[in-house]
Amino acid sequence: MRSRFTSALCRSGRFQLFLISLIIMSFTFRSAKPVRIVFFGDSITQMGNDAGGYIDLMRQEISKKGMDDRYELIGAGIGGNKVYDLYLRLEDDVLLHKPDMVFIFIGVNDVWHKMWGTGTDADKFERFYLALIRKIKAAGADVALCTPAVIGEYTDYTNQLDGDLNRYSKIIRKLAGDEHCKLIDLRRIFLDYNLRNNPDNRDKGILTTDGVHLNDKGNRLVAETFLSEIFPK
Repeated sequence: MRSRFTSALCRSGRFQLFLISLIIMSFTFRSAKPVRIVFFGDSITQMGNDAGGYIDLMRQEISKKGMDDRYELIGAGIGGNKVYDLYLRLEDDVLLHKPDMVFIFIGVNDVWHKMWGTGTDADKFERFYLALIRKIKAAGADVALCTPAVIGEYTDYTNQLDGDLNRYSKIIRKLAGDEHCKLIDLRRIFLDYNLRNNPDNRDKGILTTDGVHLNDKGNRLVAETFLSEIFPK
């Protein structure tokens, strides 16, 4: 009699432990936070958060995968921003969100605005960019660096600012290697695309509306490129 009673108690105890485990697992799944990803940049990123923009397209793709509850995408782009503008608003617009990953997509205005005397010298660009990387990493987030894509889509290397754009892209590539960050080389990706798809050597209308800001194909290309970093094959 005692043996059967003891056995029953053991079975009851194991069942209670099983129920407790289920409760704990259920609570864990319900309370799990989504992976939070911030896209930090200028007007290209600001427009990317609009309907049909690259961030919006990424959200749509994540939704198709049934993963809305697992990923949260935050657009933090402001038109006209340069690298030091990003540094000044880093705390409020990025770190306050406690991101798991940050995509830095900056550099076009630092180069483009040199035409009006308000660009960023290369040495200052590198220092501010490095400070951004280190602050973000110190907050516990991974960092992906994106080279600036185009200022004009000519494929014969006659865009007025190609030289500086290549120089600043080289700085970003070096920082990615030195600081062990992901590199998304949009400069190379856009040039390769234009070499294949711009036989008439047009300065805009292939991936951009005006030589800088993305059209539908440009947004699609950036969305697909960024998604490949989030969901590597």
